[in-house]
Amino acid sequence: MPHGRFAELARGIAQLLYPNACLLCESPETEAAPFRHGFCTDCHRSIISDPAEACPRCAATVGPHTDVTDGCYACRERTFAFRGAVRLGLYASPLKDAILRMKHAAGEPVAEMLARVFAEERVTPIRGQGIELVVQVPLHWRRRWVRGFNQAATLAEPLATELGAKFAPHVLRRVKPAPQHAQPSASARMENIRGAFVCPSPASLIGRSILLVDDVMTTGSTAGEASRTLKAAGATKVVVAVLARA
Repeated sequence: MPHGRFAELARGIAQLLYPNACLLCESPETEAAPFRHGFCTDCHRSIISDPAEACPRCAATVGPHTDVTDGCYACRERTFAFRGAVRLGLYASPLKDAILRMKHAAGEPVAEMLARVFAEERVTPIRGQGIELVVQVPLHWRRRWVRGFNQAATLAEPLATELGAKFAPHVLRRVKPAPQHAQPSASARMENIRGAFVCPSPASLIGRSILLVDDVMTTGSTAGEASRTLKAAGATKVVVAVLARA
């Protein structure tokens, strides 16, 4: 068994034997230091801490005095189908470690707890957007079958509950795998992801404002193509929410 898979199995066994261990650092819970959403005080604080300002258009990190009226240096020259983006934090440890852990087959409990943290910490800036439907970026069926769950869907449902919006997990479907991690540039990512999504029931999207949820945004190509598909089906507005911005 590869070392990474063995480590995940060992962590899963530890959680069964010691259910009050932090999902990230595995330290035990105590009366003096109770956990919040499955994470110890230090890990929870680290996960929700975002030391940098973020562009409201693409969620990229910007300097403290950057003019983001028309976006930032990362997105000003680009056209997105989504109106804006909100992140929990940067794709760096410890948030990165938590995201990588939730992507394993045994990572659904981590995804569920991160979803609660995400909803609690970032629902306020989304609330004024008039969101009616919450949709996750879908996995291709083969990836979904291997992993056993879609972490983006796990993240999306608590956000829908907090917003008082409808969670709509089936309005967007992925019809080609189009893995993005091996693409060498933003333009290659855009070309690779083109045509990856369809909306099986477009009538349900006409005139709706949608929150599109994913775990990580790197260049915005995947979120952009998913948003383009939703708007082509009739949605009037798409806002993106991601756990982390790379």
